[in-house]
Parts: sequence; structure tokens; C-alpha cells
Amino acid sequence: MTSPQVDDKWKQLPWKKFQKVVFRLQKRIFKAQKANDAKLAHKLQKLLLTSKAAKYLAIRQVTQLNQGKKTAGIDGKKALNTNERMKLLPKMEMKTWKHSKLKRVWIPKSNGTKRPLGIPTILDRAMQDLIKLALEPMAEAYFNAHSYGFRPGRSCHDVQKLLFSNLSSQAKGKQKRILEMDIEKCFDQIDHSFLMKQIQLPKLTKQKLFGAIKAGVVGERPFSFEGTPQGGITSPLLANIALHGLENVGYKLRYKLINGGKQEDTIRGIRYADDCVFILKPGDDEIKLRELIDEFLTERGLKVSEAKTKVINSTEGFDFLGWNFKVKEDGRFISTPSDKNHKKIKEEVRKSLKNSIITLEQRIQRATSQVRGWRNYHQYCDMTKFNLWHLNHWSWKFIRKQGRYNRTQTNEVIKQMFPSISWKATGFVKVQGERSPFDGDMFYWSKRSSNKYDGYTARNLKKQDFKCNYCKLAFLPDDRIELHHIDGDHANWKPLNLEALHKSCHQYKPIHSIKRSLDRIDKGVQTVIDAFLESKDTESMKW
Repeated sequence: MTSPQVDDKWKQLPWKKFQKVVFRLQKRIFKAQKANDAKLAHKLQKLLLTSKAAKYLAIRQVTQLNQGKKTAGIDGKKALNTNERMKLLPKMEMKTWKHSKLKRVWIPKSNGTKRPLGIPTILDRAMQDLIKLALEPMAEAYFNAHSYGFRPGRSCHDVQKLLFSNLSSQAKGKQKRILEMDIEKCFDQIDHSFLMKQIQLPKLTKQKLFGAIKAGVVGERPFSFEGTPQGGITSPLLANIALHGLENVGYKLRYKLINGGKQEDTIRGIRYADDCVFILKPGDDEIKLRELIDEFLTERGLKVSEAKTKVINSTEGFDFLGWNFKVKEDGRFISTPSDKNHKKIKEEVRKSLKNSIITLEQRIQRATSQVRGWRNYHQYCDMTKFNLWHLNHWSWKFIRKQGRYNRTQTNEVIKQMFPSISWKATGFVKVQGERSPFDGDMFYWSKRSSNKYDGYTARNLKKQDFKCNYCKLAFLPDDRIELHHIDGDHANWKPLNLEALHKSCHQYKPIHSIKRSLDRIDKGVQTVIDAFLESKDTESMKW
């Protein structure tokens, strides 16, 4: 059990100062790498890796903010209390740290197979996050503009907007073809030797990272020969480093025009993690392009999945990142939710509402969150035929059959589950060129990250000048923003009672601590009263 003193000590740590120190070092690493000053960049990385501020932020990230914070590794430890978090700091020394073996967890995929995850211990996760803090700004300095997956400040919607720009009627999208490409078991087969040559870190840290990706899985093999284990914090970043340049393969080609002249090829590759599409203009040689792609991947120990790779006309339509992109016969471009994605949300909501392990209210809350998330993801495509009417009707009948609500109450519940959310096809503003959050333009990135929100949150962000009302720091692209009710009453939605905060700052607001303390006091008083009444009953029975 955590004592109040230790809990207060953790909350009273200078988190604002920690964030400033770490981000300032990251910006300097980014700037040094941009200037090709590797010596200075490595010095700055060493400073960051030994910084107490970075270590504390890494601990907070893996024990409080990450979604998988309650997932245990082979040591069985999860959901650390404040005292255990404080004791983690002395163990975070690069010289003495050795990565433990991974715990194997299987999660189902949409095609019926299972994806293997390797779960590290909490200490290993914290060390991986610390290494990521030093490695990410270095990699961001040279990453390509058309790489969007698992990068700060970039999202799937950037890909959606870029495809619109290249396939719209103004861009003569009807004449173009698409090379859809998927890499076979990308995370599991990346060549370790090649990967380590691309990673720019101080020598000791690089050796420790090599040990981390070599760590085997308990009960399967002593150590790993290839791949980056899915489930590790650094895995997406390492995959991006290994695949850097894939989106540029097409620019090496040349082709002859009808008039006999020569011109630089304009094949455009768009990559999101290990998923990639190439847009081919008339005259582009897809066979030569495939040869270059195969050559690029072979060097990295990878190969193309032939079953998922094909060349099609833009008018046939193709699925990418949960959307279907198509150029109509009249030349107009349209993007809609893919049939597979549409079917998946219906299955998920039905499954949530039928889950009898939890209460009906909890089921409704979970389904509401799923519907809201799905609609927010698809808010920049054509939703004319995807209003979820059938799911709405099925949910109404299902909730009504439970006998908990009358017709009026059920209508209110359904209205909350399926609110009317506006959409604007191709309304997203794509990130500018090769920009990165580490370039230091905080106004641009704070305003851009606030565009992901609407309603009360958007209004408060504008009122607060896109800064957290608790720590007064600007919101970064990957920061989770939450609304805080100042008086603790979640039914009070008056503008003066709301403020936008970092998720981490939201946890430290005094109102929450007071409320929890009062709850503990109430429970304690009730326990005393119950014990007193029970003793009185016992005495009366004796008489």
C-alpha cells in the first residue's frame, strides 16, 4: 500500500521542468543531426540518456499513461504503485541493465490467424522508452516526408489527404495505376545486422538495444535471430528505421516518353509503417519498380507478400488503412470506409452489448466509445452510405429487450450512442513537407494537434491558446488531451467549469485527490459504524 507521503512526493516532482529539459535536448539532437554533426548529436544523446528527468518521464509513460500499463512481463509485475515507481529509478542505469526475456501473448487478427506479441517487463519497457526519447529525434531528422506510420505529428489522415491530392480529377487520377504492396511478416524478419548499422546511438546504448532485440521468448527460444519483437516500445521506430527509403524507390527509375525524350520518373510511394502503395503514371514500368522493391527488401531480410501485392487501375478502387479509395468514371475521387472496416465495427458493437460479464450501463458505455472512435476516424471521407442505421436499429431492439429502460429512455440511450457527427470529405489539412515536432515551432504543432478535437475540448483549447491549463506547456502532437470538470461534478458542463489538460496533468489535479480521500474517509467511517452495530447486535443476543 502506498503511503500518502510517497504519493504526494511523486505528484510534487517538477514534471513541467522534466518535460522542458527533455524536449530541449531532443530539439538540439534533431538540429545537430540536420546539420550532419553526428559527434554533437551523440553527446546530446548521452546527456539525455543519463538525465534523471528523462528517466522519470519514461517511468511515468509506461506505468501511468500507456494503454498496456497493466500488462505484466515474465516477472508478473503490473500496475506499480507510487512507491514501486520511485524504486524503479535507481535500476535505470545503462551500464547495469540487461534486457529480460519476453512473455509471449497471442492476439487474434482479422483473417483468423494470431499475431505474436513479446511483452517485456516494466523495467525493460521503461528503458526502451528512455532509448526511444534519444533515438526518435535523431531518426526524425532524416525520415522521408511520405512516411507516416508511428511518427510524432503524423497520422493516417495525412495519407488519406495525399492520396486525394494525387488521384483527384485535377491530378488526372483516372489515368493512373496503383501498386498495392504488403511486406510479409515485416516485424518478425528484419535483419538485425542491417538494422544495427542504421541506428545512430552511443556505443553502450547501441549494444544494450541489440541485446533487447536479441532477447528471446520464455519457453520458445534462447534468443532471437531476426525481427523486432512486436509489443516492445521501440519496435515501431526500429521498423521505420529499417524501411526508411522504401517510399523513394520509384524515383530511381527513368522512362521514355512517346516523343523520345527522357524525364525523371514521378512514381510516388506512400508508406504507413510496413504498408505501402505506389502511384504509377502512364508509361511507368511496374515490372522494373517491383525489381527495385525486391532488391531493397532483400537487403533488409524481407520480401513482398505476393498474395497481397498487385497492380490495379485507380478506377477499380483499393483498400488502404481501413478506407476504400476509388476514382469514378467521371474522374472524381472518392474515399469511403472499406467494407471490411464497416463490418468490423458492427461486429465489435454487437459483441460489446452482448457481453453479459459486465453491467448493461458498462456495455452501453463501451459501445458508445467504439462508435464515436469509428466515426472520428472516418470524419474526412464520404459517409453518405455509412450512417450505421442498421446497427442503430439493432442496438435499440437489443437494449429494449433487456427490460431496464422504457421507450423514451431507450431513445435517449441510442441518441448518446449514435450522435449526429458531421463529416467533411478530404477536409483534413496535411502536415507540411518534412516537418517534425522537434523543429521547435510549437505554435504550429499545438494548433495542429488541437484540430483533432471538437466541441467543448476544441473551444477550451482555443481559449487557452493551445496550452495546458495546469502546467502551461503547449500541447505536443502525441499528447493526450482531456477535459477536466473544475468542481468535480461531471454533470456540470458550463464553460467556466471546464479546462483542457494533459492526461498526466489531469491525474494530478487536487480535486481528484480530495475526492479520493473523501471516498476513503466515507468507507472508513462506514466500516466503523458497521462494526459498532455488529457488536451491539452481538451484545443484545447475549442478553
